[in-house]
Amino acid sequence: MPTMNSLLLHCRPGFEGEVCAEIGEHAGRLGVAGYARARPNSAHAEFVCSEPGGAERLMHGLRFAGLIFPRQWARGGFVELPESERIGVLLERLADYPICGSLWLEVLDSNEGKELSTFCRKFEVPLRKALLKAGRLLDDQRKPRLLLTFRSGREVFLGLAEADNSAAWPMGIPRLRFPREAPSRSTLKLEEAWHQFIPREAWDLRLAPGMTAVDLGAAPGGWTWQLVNRHMKVTAVDNGPMAPSLMDSGLVGHVRADGFVFRPRRPVDWMVCDIVEKPARTAALIETWLGEGLCREAVVNLKLPMKQRYAEVRRLLERIGDGLAARGVKASIACRQLYHDREEVTCHLRRL
Repeated sequence: MPTMNSLLLHCRPGFEGEVCAEIGEHAGRLGVAGYARARPNSAHAEFVCSEPGGAERLMHGLRFAGLIFPRQWARGGFVELPESERIGVLLERLADYPICGSLWLEVLDSNEGKELSTFCRKFEVPLRKALLKAGRLLDDQRKPRLLLTFRSGREVFLGLAEADNSAAWPMGIPRLRFPREAPSRSTLKLEEAWHQFIPREAWDLRLAPGMTAVDLGAAPGGWTWQLVNRHMKVTAVDNGPMAPSLMDSGLVGHVRADGFVFRPRRPVDWMVCDIVEKPARTAALIETWLGEGLCREAVVNLKLPMKQRYAEVRRLLERIGDGLAARGVKASIACRQLYHDREEVTCHLRRL
């Protein structure tokens, strides 16, 4: 049987070290022996397991949605491909793999990956036909997903992942369209956060028209636009100017104040915050808003330091959790580096 004892993890270029630190910590906790490795700015890392079945045990012991820095993962191994007859080689290597329920062809988020995307689009059609003809592929989401990550036209990671325990989009990158009416591209960060943290079937209940929201550090209004687009009533807090189109909506009240000082007169449904500030100060702000019941849910960005970024995020999340527990507040806390994030991670919190 082909070796399937490596775990491939996609990530944002420059965050390979954070992925290695994160998956290494989880592997140690689960007793899966192995080591993490990555090349800087390669947009991926690999955890090589020392024992048979280690990669599968690692994936089954973790929920992908609970990871912070990986965008996508798959267990398997790299396969060298010839210049021609690639499909024949892949079918041969897949002979001992389980039959899969879906097929995704992926590339890495790098310049080389962008160049390979055209090749993948052309290659997918004949490969899919060959897999169907060989009985290697069925339309069944209960079966593992076949993930082919091309590092070049001659090298591919032949991987498997469960459809319900991997990224919701190929490469973990959502295909969101920038709304021309929005005043800044940061609007996509909040939209992606909702897709990431809130089940789509719950949007009408938890992102409902008429809800109230506070946007801290709102100007010029990229995140406020998303709230207004859901017909919420928004208090936009920022000393800077808001986009006139948002003010004309009749749903936005602009308060010129420091976002770290402002408190609403009455609790709101949502608080969102994308202020550039030291992450420890932002973490304290989150704890205050959730702990004092100023909001029911929150989406907040934590700007990251240059070094020890995974360790810092873990420390801050523990601090928030401990602080809320000390107040007797139960809350769900999730954190992810989204595709539209840069040197930051996005946190979602909800009072239970």
